[in-house]
Amino acid sequence: MQGGIFIFYHISGTLEYKSENFAVIDANGVGYKLFASLPTLSQLDEIGKPAKLYTYLRVGEDVFDLYGFATQEELSTFNMLLGVSKVGAKVAMAILSTVSPSKLALSVVTNDVNAIKQANGVGPKLAQMIILELKDKFKGADLSNIPGEEVVGNVFDSGNEAVSALIVLGYSPQEAKRAVAAVDPTLELEEVIKDALKKLMR
Repeated sequence: MQGGIFIFYHISGTLEYKSENFAVIDANGVGYKLFASLPTLSQLDEIGKPAKLYTYLRVGEDVFDLYGFATQEELSTFNMLLGVSKVGAKVAMAILSTVSPSKLALSVVTNDVNAIKQANGVGPKLAQMIILELKDKFKGADLSNIPGEEVVGNVFDSGNEAVSALIVLGYSPQEAKRAVAAVDPTLELEEVIKDALKKLMR
């Protein structure tokens, strides 16, 4: 039986070492090895510079691993992924190395299996399970500020998918249909959703 323990909320110190999947932070003479995603590792400064990561301790019969995250959002997403059937810490970290928390949320809302299955160890069935089990958790999420480069490349050809995505986020079918109808239909699906969200939030 494995579980997560929040003994440390975050660890701050000096970056002592960095590899492709973990970093070592020296805090008051103790070197903490923290497994981390590629985006988190890329945000760390040079060796010898100050570093701070939010933490999650994974404990089990033969496991005692510490994970580090650049943001609380990434930590929260990691914790949600661990709650999905057949998703362990390694798979969750692989997903976060492939898609950002905001892009994962958008992929779940828009049923974008392809974006999620790009992660190592994630096939189509597992990607579909992740979408199914995380749908409710992303209800009401604010996706209007997602960077343009993070949107997935589905082309919008009808209002149905955008309307469905807005309903998942907690809007009524009537509100969703009105908002989507007021957006340029030639835009990509994710841009339609973002523009519709902006109209709904006014």
